[in-house]
Amino acid sequence: MARRPRLADTIAAIATAQGRAGIGIVRVSGAGVGDVARQLLGFIPPARQTTRAAFRGEGGSVVDEGLALHFPAPRSYTGEDVLELHGHGSPVALRLILKACVSAGARLAEPGEFTRRAFLNGKLDLVQAESVADLIEAATEKAARSAARSLSGVFSAEISRLADGLTELRARIEAVLDFPDEDVGAIPALGGQLETLCEALAHVQASAKQGNLLRAGLRVVLAGEPNVGKSSLLNRLAGEELAIVTRIAGTTRDALRETIQIDGVPLHVVDTAGLRESADPLEKVGIARAWQEIERADAVILLADAREGVTGRVREIRRRFPASVETITVMNKIDLTTLTPGTATCEFGVSVRLSAKTGEGIDCLRDELLRAAGWQEGVEDAPIARERHVLALNEAADHLACAVQRLDRLELVAEELRLAHESLGRITGRLSSDDLLGEIFSRFCIGK
Repeated sequence: MARRPRLADTIAAIATAQGRAGIGIVRVSGAGVGDVARQLLGFIPPARQTTRAAFRGEGGSVVDEGLALHFPAPRSYTGEDVLELHGHGSPVALRLILKACVSAGARLAEPGEFTRRAFLNGKLDLVQAESVADLIEAATEKAARSAARSLSGVFSAEISRLADGLTELRARIEAVLDFPDEDVGAIPALGGQLETLCEALAHVQASAKQGNLLRAGLRVVLAGEPNVGKSSLLNRLAGEELAIVTRIAGTTRDALRETIQIDGVPLHVVDTAGLRESADPLEKVGIARAWQEIERADAVILLADAREGVTGRVREIRRRFPASVETITVMNKIDLTTLTPGTATCEFGVSVRLSAKTGEGIDCLRDELLRAAGWQEGVEDAPIARERHVLALNEAADHLACAVQRLDRLELVAEELRLAHESLGRITGRLSSDDLLGEIFSRFCIGK
């Protein structure tokens, strides 16, 4: 369980990345900012102005020079008094400045503690707070833009509109329950309002699913018999030589991992050992790990040699896949046949004909991977979302669906709407436990 923060403390941390750089920033927040400023600078900088100053260490000697910025509460990132010291990006100097801050009464900040204080002081809701971390960690340009939209409040506004609609509907239902004789014809209107709310929620669900895909990506496993071109396909998708490619079957003994981007969607591709019966102890371990990767996959690319087609062994491998996993069958090595690149259907579903060696047909596979991921064109503006957001929206949708089925029992409808409201409240943090907050903010970097 995450430790509860000590909100009365003044906290300090290096807010820039580790290592040497042109600029380094130490951030301080809390009621003791004035004491820290007087000890390190000799004065409290004017509010929201850039002030040049010398930064003094514990013994009073100058350890750096730079810019000081003072943001009095509540007009700051955390909602508290904040001091930022912008110096040169020397790790040694930054540590000396931080040590002096602690000597002046601050303590070292915990991961995510600045953003947690911003949330607790009403400067950000929970979605926006999470978006800070998502923007920092964004692996693609689309993911960064998506996180920025959530940080600006787009996703939160969508959730608020749904919550407002629920509040209005709950109020009308409570009025009918309290005064049933005064509004006899209200039920059809309530049903129409509920259907409209379901449609609006479905739109937000679809957007959140896309935003979660941009953040988390799709886990894709390359599987098949030895020497069907799995490593060659990994290299082709990645655009560089990551895996050793030889004519010797069974050269991949352990899983190789690479994250690639297709139209801004991150795909975490895993190349696995060839699936066959083997007496080699090392190869047997690799094969066992391959099946473990397949069990955890969101999608599996099942490779086969185009010269042989779908053999009995390929069918046997496919039968062992989890029923829920999306499978794309790839007929590789068409450069050694008269087959043309493209997409077709086979007994397993979708089949792509390609050559990992020449690159023919690789775009068809990329399109199929996006389809398997559930990516929809035209939703580039989807705000970033997390798995917990998607699950909460699904819960809310389930409760609304139950409400639609129970319109003849308005007291049951009222209860389902209350539960749906709670699900939405967990997204923005209006109804969140300390354990959930601790889990979220503990994943932030120090200084945010």
